[in-house]
Amino acid sequence: MNIKHHLSDELMLDYASGALTEGWGLAVATHLSFCKSSRNLSRNLDTVGGILLNEVQEAGIADDILDSVLSEIDASENMELIQKNPHIKNQKRSLIPTPLANYIGMDIDKLPWKNLGLGVQQISVPLSDRTTSARLICIPAGKPVPEHSHSGRELTVVLSGGFHDITGEYGPGDIQEVYGDFEHQPHARDLENCIALAVTEAPLKFSGIAARLVQPFLNI
Repeated sequence: MNIKHHLSDELMLDYASGALTEGWGLAVATHLSFCKSSRNLSRNLDTVGGILLNEVQEAGIADDILDSVLSEIDASENMELIQKNPHIKNQKRSLIPTPLANYIGMDIDKLPWKNLGLGVQQISVPLSDRTTSARLICIPAGKPVPEHSHSGRELTVVLSGGFHDITGEYGPGDIQEVYGDFEHQPHARDLENCIALAVTEAPLKFSGIAARLVQPFLNI
C-alpha cells in the first residue's frame, strides 16, 4: 500500500503521550492500522517514553510528579485501539479496520447511511467524548462533497477509493489534516466510491444554501 500522507509530528507525539481525545485518537489509530511506517514510529515513541520513565524512577523524582507521568502512560494505554490484525475478516473482506469496527461493526452494507447532498452519504460514529464528532462518509465515484470550510481541526482518513482537492491526491490509508478557515471541495476518484472517516471539533461551514439548510438535521 502506497501511503503518501502521514500524521504530523504533533499528532504522533500527542497520541504516544495519551493527550488526544477519543475522536482524534480514533482517526490516528485508523491511519496506523493501514500504515506500517507510522506504526513503527509509534512503537519507537512508546519505547522512548518507557526509557524516560525508567530514568525518572532512577532519579528518585517527587512522588506527585511520578504519579502524573504514570497517569499519562495509563491514558495512552486506554487510548490504544490497534490490534494485531488491523482488518476484521468475515465472508467478504471488510473495508473497516479494527479501531473503527469497534464502534460501528464490520459490515459496511448494513450501516444506516444518511444523504448529505450531491449523492454523498454519511453515518455518525458514536463517541463517548463530546469534544469531537466522527462520521463515515461515502462520496460517489467522480463526484464532489459540498464545498465547505472549517471552524477548527478536521482529520480525514481514507478507507477505500480516494479523493483529491487543492492539497493533493489521497488514497487508502492516507490522512488529511486541515485547520480553521481552510476551504475545499474534495472530489472522489472517477472509477470508485470514496469511503473515509472524518473527525471534526466544530461544525463545518458550507458554502451552498442547500447544504446549510440540512446541516442541523445531519449534525455536521
